[in-house]
Parts: sequence; C-alpha cells; structure tokens
Amino acid sequence: MITRRDFSLAALAAGAAGASLPLVRPHSARAATLGDDGLYKQDWFVESFLDLGDDLAEAQAAGKHFVVMFEQGGCPFCRKTHEVNLAREDYLPWMKENFAILQLDLFGARETTDFDGEAMEERALGRRWLVNFTPTILFFPPDADAVAGKTGREAEIARIQGYLPPFYFYHFFEWVRSGAYQSEGFQRYSNDRVNQLRDKGVETEDWRLG
Repeated sequence: MITRRDFSLAALAAGAAGASLPLVRPHSARAATLGDDGLYKQDWFVESFLDLGDDLAEAQAAGKHFVVMFEQGGCPFCRKTHEVNLAREDYLPWMKENFAILQLDLFGARETTDFDGEAMEERALGRRWLVNFTPTILFFPPDADAVAGKTGREAEIARIQGYLPPFYFYHFFEWVRSGAYQSEGFQRYSNDRVNQLRDKGVETEDWRLG
C-alpha cells in the first residue's frame, strides 16, 4: 500500500512492462499560462493565504480532497503535466469537482504555514516534507481532524513524484478519491483498470512520454 511514500514512474513502468496503457480518448496539448514566478498556471487551482490547515478545512467543506503540487521554474515535466495531463477534456471536469490543488514553488520564498502551525518559506516546507523532485503532488486526508497537529510529511496519504502519463495520472487521483488507497496498492489498482478497458474492447492510446 502506497501511503506517505514516494511513487515514481519507474515503479509503474516496471509493473506494466510490455503493456500498452490505455485512455478512453486521446489528448491534445495546449499552451499553459506561464506566471511571473516561472510556474505554469491553472485558473482553478486554490487561491490561498498559504495556511495549509485552513486550506484543507475549506476543501473538506467543499467535499474535496486537498492536494499540494510542488513545482519549480524551468521544470519540463511540470510544463508537460500542465500542457498534457491538465488539458484533457475527458477527466479534467471530474478533477475540478473532486480536488482542491494548491501550487507551491520548491524554491519559493512565500511564507507558508504547515498543518502543525509552523510557519516557513515554501522552500523550507519542501525540505521538511522531503520533496526532492518536481512535480511532486501530495495528497492529504479529507478529514481536517486527521491532519491537525501533524506536519505535511506525517499527514500525507500518498504522493506522485515526477511525471506520470495521463492514464496513470488520472487513475492515481481516482485511487485516492475512491478510498482504494486504504486497501490496495496503486499498481494493482491501475492494472485492474487496464484490464477492464481491454475487456470492454476500448480503443487505447500510446502512453509513451515522447
């Protein structure tokens, strides 16, 4: 079970060697909006005073999972996450409805307050949470009481470390949202989804990064 541990593309690829990893529809990349801080932007991401406990409580009140996405300027896989994964019309409406995503800069200097009340710059928070790569996407429990008094590293229930192709990206979010992370590992969950689509004869797309 993958909780509070790094999850990389390499682990996924190893589990699906030789398989064509499908999505229902192909994607079409679009230009992402580049902010003054060098990060690519989504207009539906959380606007925040960077008190993470408050942000999680607001997400809970809206019936959403709270997610923190660490990025950095000049990161090609951050850009690809925005231009490919976050540009898909097939699953983006579902993500907007079910997740509140806060974007942080791994080398940023904005003051951010961790769930335990400790205030520090974004870059210090990244070190505290053991974030070493971008993008890193961290998922937290939907219940604010389960997080109170903990650091983000202690509270997280799962993380994506690095770029995931769209099939895995979407189903990782689904794995968390459904609560399946509590009972089965993500690799098994995603492989089951591959087999379900194949059984239905769904046309697949090539999952390669190129």
